[in-house]
Amino acid sequence: MMNITKEIEAHYDDMVEIRRHMHMNPEISFQEENTKQYIFDQIKNLGFDIKRDVGGNGIVARLQVDNSYKTVGLRADFDALPIQDEKEVPYKSQVDGAMHACGHDAHTAMLITVARILSEHKNELPVNVVFIHQHAEEVLPGGARSMVEDGALDGVDYIFGQHVSSNYPVGTLSYTYDYAYASADSFAIKVQGQGGHGAEPHEAVDPVVATASLIQQLQSIVSRTTDPLKSAVVTVGTFNSGTVFNVIPDTAEIRGTVRTFEREVKEKVQHRIEGIARGIESSFDVLCTVDYTDGYPALLNDNEHVDHIIEAMQYAEYVKIVEENLPSMGGEDFAYFLQNKPGAYVYTGVGNSDIKADYPHHHPMFDIDETGMKAGVETLVKIVLGFQR
Repeated sequence: MMNITKEIEAHYDDMVEIRRHMHMNPEISFQEENTKQYIFDQIKNLGFDIKRDVGGNGIVARLQVDNSYKTVGLRADFDALPIQDEKEVPYKSQVDGAMHACGHDAHTAMLITVARILSEHKNELPVNVVFIHQHAEEVLPGGARSMVEDGALDGVDYIFGQHVSSNYPVGTLSYTYDYAYASADSFAIKVQGQGGHGAEPHEAVDPVVATASLIQQLQSIVSRTTDPLKSAVVTVGTFNSGTVFNVIPDTAEIRGTVRTFEREVKEKVQHRIEGIARGIESSFDVLCTVDYTDGYPALLNDNEHVDHIIEAMQYAEYVKIVEENLPSMGGEDFAYFLQNKPGAYVYTGVGNSDIKADYPHHHPMFDIDETGMKAGVETLVKIVLGFQR
């Protein structure tokens, strides 16, 4: 009978080595050529049916136990971010301008470790297991959708994923019922006016003033259009126009993001953005071109499988706290997997202020307490073992 604690301890040093290798050799989204080869090399001798270059740079490895069993998918992402690593640690990134600042190196190290443990105990498993190593989570259109379209979920009955978090201390498992992440859309609006001299504004059509009004009106969408009992965010992140202080430019452009959970809220926000732009055209005699981009869909957990994880973590060794938390307005392309198969997505705590592992994700000082990976492996193994034959 598998002793999970003993197995995790036996594999821990190798797991840390994998995580640190990846941390030192990051590759950003859609450029993970060496990373995908490294992952393949770690699992190629475990007796899996492995498919490479799934949907791009993805890898899908299948552990077939019994054809009559259900099949559980486990996913980890492996791309890095275009951020300069500012930590002074032995495993600091060796690639200028690239860094694992979101924990995807830990996700991969944990999933490889789970694959090794489960392959050694194949005959004890109550389900077949598919290990999904996903590229390009950080950049639209993401790797999840293309992997799904390329068959990553073929034959999979349930899908699970986890994300390490420096917001939670080591030993914490955080879950969310229903929506866990928002849809992450973006928009750009170009406002075309007519340039002129700053001293003669009446001879020009000022796109700057029009765009300033546009920004103000966009902020009314959430407060005056959206149901106050439902969540939405409309944020303008950039405003670019002009190059000289005394010249009225021809154009101005803003870019921003929209975050929502329910589809009807998303559609209403998008409709209002278009409507406000048309109103600005009439009010200021400008031309507004709206480019709205659908980002990752909202991530909706299946509550039955959230309960499965909670129940599976009873009597855990490394997971000391299992707690419910509020959903995030961030985006996560694991949503594409959950659109196609029931399952759930949870957080694993890796935060520890004593070793400066408490910086936020996407920060140049981001790091993790690597002992937290033990809880992550325990979670995934117990999810698998929690199913019944």
